Amino acid sequence: MRIPDPASASLFGLPLWLVVAAGAVALFGAFQVYYWIGRRLGEALYRSRAGRRIGRRRIERVEALVRRWGAFAVYACFWVPGLRHTLPWVAGALRVDYRWYLAASALGCLTWVPVTAFGLYSLLWAWLSLAARSPALAVALVAVAAAVAAVVVLRRRSRNAPAAP
Repeated sequence: MRIPDPASASLFGLPLWLVVAAGAVALFGAFQVYYWIGRRLGEALYRSRAGRRIGRRRIERVEALVRRWGAFAVYACFWVPGLRHTLPWVAGALRVDYRWYLAASALGCLTWVPVTAFGLYSLLWAWLSLAARSPALAVALVAVAAAVAAVVVLRRRSRNAPAAP
């Protein structure tokens, strides 16, 4: 199996770079919407369905991060999976200066989206190349990754479980 040149790669018939650019623009738009919804909700964020699902304690931890780090926290949240989906709402609720939020979220989209997209693309093609040479090794690699993910999830759940009375 020949790995294609990344510059000639395509997805849905479009060049991969164009799909990645569209993804970055879409994520940037979503981050702006989340900010303004959070700003509009304010304290009601805690009582919203999303707020109850996330939990007040977690939202308060995100608030502490935003208060301490400001716009840097907005940029850094792109690289932390759970934070990426919570912080924009909280930044809006805390009324972080929108100019700084806008710059940090733009920088986050411009760096995180291409790194993630091309990284995952490379990982997928490397796995497919391995699968073409050794299907058993490729399946074993997936099994090991699934086992590691299961251990991480189980440890997190047991650590976050309420203590028995």
